Amino acid sequence: MELFKGTILLLTVLSVFTIFSLKAPKGMKAMGALADAAVASFLVEAFQSYVGGDMLNIPLLKETGIAAGGMGGAAAGALVPIALGVSPVYGVLIGCACAGLGILPGFVAGYIMAFIIKKIENKIPKGLDLVICVAFCAPIARFIGNLATPVVNATLINIGGIITNASTQNPTVMGFILGGVITVVATAPLSSMALTAMLGLQGVPMAIGALSVMGSSFMNLVFFHKMKFGDRSTTIAVAIEPLTQADVVSANPIPVYLTNFIGGGISGIIIASFGLINNASGTATPIAGLMVMYGFNDPLKVTLVAVLCAVSSAAVGFFGAIVFKNYKIRTVDEIRNGNLRKELIA
Repeated sequence: MELFKGTILLLTVLSVFTIFSLKAPKGMKAMGALADAAVASFLVEAFQSYVGGDMLNIPLLKETGIAAGGMGGAAAGALVPIALGVSPVYGVLIGCACAGLGILPGFVAGYIMAFIIKKIENKIPKGLDLVICVAFCAPIARFIGNLATPVVNATLINIGGIITNASTQNPTVMGFILGGVITVVATAPLSSMALTAMLGLQGVPMAIGALSVMGSSFMNLVFFHKMKFGDRSTTIAVAIEPLTQADVVSANPIPVYLTNFIGGGISGIIIASFGLINNASGTATPIAGLMVMYGFNDPLKVTLVAVLCAVSSAAVGFFGAIVFKNYKIRTVDEIRNGNLRKELIA
């Protein structure tokens, strides 16, 4: 029952944030800024605190990581308004007001305040707008963040806990589902880092997120090369960061998503079977996610699992190309030259 509940809730969250990304005003930019906030806070915390601090025993790096990890709300509160076109000084003002909050409450406050501040910037004379933002916008942002905190804790964080429990009770099945879903999210417009940060995943589920996404780099490298979606630069780019080729992925969802789901699911089973853990939320990213794993697990075991994930994922990419060899794809030239023609006609 927990497995079914965790899977349904995970897919529900994914659907909600996908709809937000595609339909909300500037939703894609806001979600991109949320992922950047996870990089600036959680990823720095994971790498500096757990790798540099705990593994290398360097106090300065431990202190740096802890400091960065506590700034998730501030980072989201600042980066989201800036991404939406707000003046950097007002973006940082909102971010500072969100200090100490979680990354999602900071995101909510930053998103709402971005539209309010843009109205103020357009309607209020220069100089007076600064007074208004300092006097009113900063406390309003904090108020919004405070309102969002219990809602986030009662929903997304709770869902993350359910997924964690389900992965303990049914590690193989949940490993397949979670690995598949997070790997697909890594290739979709919604960032895998943002999703795992929002859910507050830790332990085995976060380890699945980190290493399955790492394995997907090898899978997409082989798959894109064999399918001939584009030239060598396209293939290398999608292996390093899938979001750089979001238009190609979105134009070919069936072969890319199905192949990534199977490959990520197999990686999830491998990771769960070895019992690896990762207590740094939001680190579902190829290179840094792998590095962080060494801070929580035996290095030899991490290396072995990483190699198994890379090899199995590359194999899935190879066989995926065989399965979809007759599937009509849209190449980079067709997608981007077509867009160029539309812009010229318009």
